Amino acid sequence: MARNNPDWESAGKALAAGLLDALTPPALRVEHIGGTSIPGMDAKPIFDLQVSVPDLDAAEAALAAALPPLGFADTTYFHDHVPAGSAGPPEMWRKRLWMRRGHTGPDVNLHIRQAGGPGERFALLFRDWFRAHPAAVPAYAAFKRALAEAVTGNAAYTETKNPVVDLVVATAEDWAARTGWKVT
Repeated sequence: MARNNPDWESAGKALAAGLLDALTPPALRVEHIGGTSIPGMDAKPIFDLQVSVPDLDAAEAALAAALPPLGFADTTYFHDHVPAGSAGPPEMWRKRLWMRRGHTGPDVNLHIRQAGGPGERFALLFRDWFRAHPAAVPAYAAFKRALAEAVTGNAAYTETKNPVVDLVVATAEDWAARTGWKVT
């Protein structure tokens, strides 16, 4: 866990813009998501970017050709966390995850998601709610720091954090309904 770096937001936007150029088509958009996209948030110094594609299966071959030359490696991650109480089949939460480590530039987790799917919306809503509620950032950052010190390994960290993320997104869903927020 690293203290917030005010340069993360602009660096993430630049990474997203560069990847959009490299991945269009099939990419419809590339967004900076996760902790490094939220001003004031402490985070792993790894940029999370979301690539939205019209069809996950149809995009696979194009992404498999374009991403390795950019330093990305495919992973075995095929599904997002399904929030507690979510309706619909888990298949709706499919994704692909590519990672870049030790390459020129920062480390990146590249989440490939179906445009219009719940995983795409979840990631953007989480980011945008915190951006709209900066007073909530210090408490969530303190939780993440305490959790990182209390557990061993990324899997335990993520599994323990997921229910808290679900609570944030439940609150964010109410905010989205009140304000008319939507994926654009």
